[in-house]
Amino acid sequence: MTHRGTVLLETERLILRRFVAEDAPAMFRNWAGSEEVTKFLRWPAHSSPDVTQGVLRDWISSYAREDFYQWAIVPKKLGEPIGTISVVEMDEKIEKLHIGYCIGSSFWHQGYTSEAFSGILPFLFEEVGAGRVESQHDPENPYSGAVMKKCGLRYEGTLRRADWNNRGIVDACLYALLREDYEKLPGKR
Repeated sequence: MTHRGTVLLETERLILRRFVAEDAPAMFRNWAGSEEVTKFLRWPAHSSPDVTQGVLRDWISSYAREDFYQWAIVPKKLGEPIGTISVVEMDEKIEKLHIGYCIGSSFWHQGYTSEAFSGILPFLFEEVGAGRVESQHDPENPYSGAVMKKCGLRYEGTLRRADWNNRGIVDACLYALLREDYEKLPGKR
């Protein structure tokens, strides 16, 4: 793979960009401080804006790495981040990128997450050179799986007791899109 880092991307309704320190209040307010949002995630809701600022400092310093991918999901009409989408794990040998995402509950069921995920796929396959993009979700969170399906990822199976989140040890529903499948998607750029 040829890593390029977190580059600015744009979709019809969204700007996908690097986080900046000034995003801390919106990040805490819109999703990071919410236990409802973090229920199926591996990190707890932030207890204060100071925690959010610390996370943002780490992300901002990590942007110096070409293999770091962490986008703020910013609706053009709103102008502030409502969530994040990122590469949370990678395996260079098999050209695999594992995607994680979350958005604030006020923005659920509006297609923003699917639009963000679809928005990074051309970049990951065509510019980074991924051979496989995958994601997974807790079976108790089927809406996350719906995002994956909408973006063209195929369900590959449920791995029993293969993951953990704020609910404890959980099963993991695995979805993936291979480069050859991506090339066949309708409307691919």
